[in-house]
Amino acid sequence: MTRSVRYHRDVPGYYVENFGCRATQADGAALERQFEECGISRASTPAQASVVVMNTCTVTAGADQDARAAIRRVRRQNPDAQIVVTGCYAQRAPKEIAVLPGVSLVVGNSHKHRLADIVSAAPEALAFVPLTTLTTPPGSREPEAGSPIFVSDIFAHTELLAAPVFDAANERTRPNLKVQDGCDNRCSFCVIPFVRGQSRSLPIDRILREVNGLVESGYREVVISGINLGRWGRDLSGKPTLESLIRAILAETALEKLRISSVEPMDWSDELISLVATSARIAKHAHVPMQSGSDTVLRRMHRKYRPWHYREKIEKIRAAMPSAAIGADVMVGFPGETEADFDATRRMIEDLPFTYLHVFTYSPRPGTPAAAMTNQVPVHLARERNRILRELAAEKKLAFMRSFIGKPLDAITLNVVGTDAAGEFTEALTDNYLKLRLRGRHEPNRWLRARVEDVVDGALVGREAISNPRIENSIAIPQAFRGNSRRGRRTSEQRVSW
Repeated sequence: MTRSVRYHRDVPGYYVENFGCRATQADGAALERQFEECGISRASTPAQASVVVMNTCTVTAGADQDARAAIRRVRRQNPDAQIVVTGCYAQRAPKEIAVLPGVSLVVGNSHKHRLADIVSAAPEALAFVPLTTLTTPPGSREPEAGSPIFVSDIFAHTELLAAPVFDAANERTRPNLKVQDGCDNRCSFCVIPFVRGQSRSLPIDRILREVNGLVESGYREVVISGINLGRWGRDLSGKPTLESLIRAILAETALEKLRISSVEPMDWSDELISLVATSARIAKHAHVPMQSGSDTVLRRMHRKYRPWHYREKIEKIRAAMPSAAIGADVMVGFPGETEADFDATRRMIEDLPFTYLHVFTYSPRPGTPAAAMTNQVPVHLARERNRILRELAAEKKLAFMRSFIGKPLDAITLNVVGTDAAGEFTEALTDNYLKLRLRGRHEPNRWLRARVEDVVDGALVGREAISNPRIENSIAIPQAFRGNSRRGRRTSEQRVSW
């Protein structure tokens, strides 16, 4: 059905600017799909757009500040544009955003699934939606005329926006597909359940259609992600598991490489570890949020595992996959974190075989239990702890990278070519999640075997292996997917090897 679209001025199309996590990026891709289905074209920059959508994050106070700064920037660059603010910040503090100069609309996550329709409506059709369940932040006021709000109870929300995300540098190589949204956990520091709602899953038939569509278009690696990916399927009929989803993707698509994003420690079952370890079509990469190595802090965080549980999971993953990337999220400066608590975290990181860390400094989020806790850690102390862990993480990552010098690694070439003192190189990403500078110019979206020669500026340096031997764990594509087709398929005589 063709929708009627009226613009405020004769300027090409829309522009979506995303902030924050992979889930937000995935929402942004779904928003772009909405606008395209409305017949609205994408502008190349915010300055050229008639509608600029700010798809926000609110995980920290810094994320809120980034969004406000971006709104001011767009208003300066393009004063006639409609600025539409959506995402997690919009869901959490809509009144606060609605009074910001230049904001035309505030559309929470509860209404994001029909944002393009809302924007496409005539201005007189827009109406203020009362916010009976939300508190007014200090210093804010009722929205001015012309700044309508579309926000409702996020826990009544059942829609799940899903569209593949294509990062500019990874275009044509590694799309990200969100298959789960929301969270039923109640970590004391986290605002995400209150801005994204209850856990909900993309049905398996929809996921398989998306993955098969990507394979048909030539993509060789797909990343599946979610706010709480390990809970995928719990809300669906029959309560399928993440493991069953992975098996279905392997069995019913010709995807060459599946990468799994962050999965909570309690969801790394023995079955999941074995599945990732034994399938050559799954990237050897495990991201397992840790948050703290202190049992006292984990309990105050309302995390569902103890330090010894976490240690056991990481050790099992490393035993099953000796060369896998193993990463974690770690928070410092949580209310009441003592020197002894921090030391427990530092020692656990030293002991465990992490290859990278995402280290965050605690940021109080309005309405969360942690924000009301006493003994808030001074900012300067939290920042110092952050620095210590980042330096420790850098040391562990460098040691991990150096362990591959002189050895072969499988990698997918990306859509970026650069030069350094040694000449031209093509950026690539290894199966175990390491950046690789591959000497020479190579076609993007190609899996190959490289021999690592050095580590320079935080990246492996190597060359394509000349012999390109058939490796032991060659990938058998399911019989149903063999035969001639578009890019990404193989003939019945071929097997994918790298």
